[in-house]
Amino acid sequence: MFSFSQVSERVESEINRLDFDRSPFGLFDPIKYTLALGGKRIRPALTLIACNIYDDDIEKAIQPALSMEVLHNFTLLHDDLMDQADIRRHQPTVHKKWNTNTAILSGDAMLIAAYQLVGKTAMPFLDKILPLFSQTALEICCGQQYDMDFEKRSIVAEEEYIEMIRLKTAVLIACCLKAGALIGGANDVEANHLYQSGIFFGLAFQLQDDLLDVYGNTETFGKNIGGDILCNKKTFLLINALQLADEKQKSLLAFFINPANSFTPEEKIQSFRQVYDQLFIKHLTRQRINDYYTLAMQELTNLTVSDEQLSELKKYCNLLMQRDF
Repeated sequence: MFSFSQVSERVESEINRLDFDRSPFGLFDPIKYTLALGGKRIRPALTLIACNIYDDDIEKAIQPALSMEVLHNFTLLHDDLMDQADIRRHQPTVHKKWNTNTAILSGDAMLIAAYQLVGKTAMPFLDKILPLFSQTALEICCGQQYDMDFEKRSIVAEEEYIEMIRLKTAVLIACCLKAGALIGGANDVEANHLYQSGIFFGLAFQLQDDLLDVYGNTETFGKNIGGDILCNKKTFLLINALQLADEKQKSLLAFFINPANSFTPEEKIQSFRQVYDQLFIKHLTRQRINDYYTLAMQELTNLTVSDEQLSELKKYCNLLMQRDF
């Protein structure tokens, strides 16, 4: 079995070998820049770890693992543009460093590059991996659309939000686990259990991201704190705050949600955080994170593999749940 540190090193090495050093540089330099910013490389690592559960030969999963990382970074590039985010991983986002048109076109090129990489999946695995990859890419776009739609709505149900983050975040994590397992030789039943585990873990991961956006530290989080608040994103925290707030608290939140009112970004972030603290929203969110993480681990008990074979996956997931970045 490979340790997650060995897998991570392998992933980073392969990402550094991707060739985007070519003309037109105005198209490919932003791709190089985006991938060079680093990140946690969660998705390719999970792909290789899932493959390793069933087979010691993880080399056959390298290209599809890379495709997951390039696809993920494509979504971040366009997401930053749509959110008008200034910072990603402590550095200016592509649309800030270059311009809007560059972010659109380079993002499109990244998606095509992701398909080129997944297309290198060896037969007979490609017949299952490519449809899974395509469905996942489409679902991510659906999740992004829901996210944008919710910004314009005053009320969003918690169930709607969970479905949105399932599509926007969780399905790609689930895809990585299922793809890696299939390439490793898992049958469809086993691969589907890993997929469902990935869904639950992805939900926990995104809720943790929501929490860090409010209570994290910019130095470790890699982007400005309070970005979701400033964009009026209907996160798990805001949805539950609006549900639990009294009239005074609702009026305060409504004042800052209304773009016609005058206030500084710092005032808005601080006011939201104050209401969240009064309503114990941090505790509620952490509780829900733990619930989804427990479901993810329970799903793994349906697999027919040994505890030793699952040890690195569990260790890696546990490490991610303890993150402050």
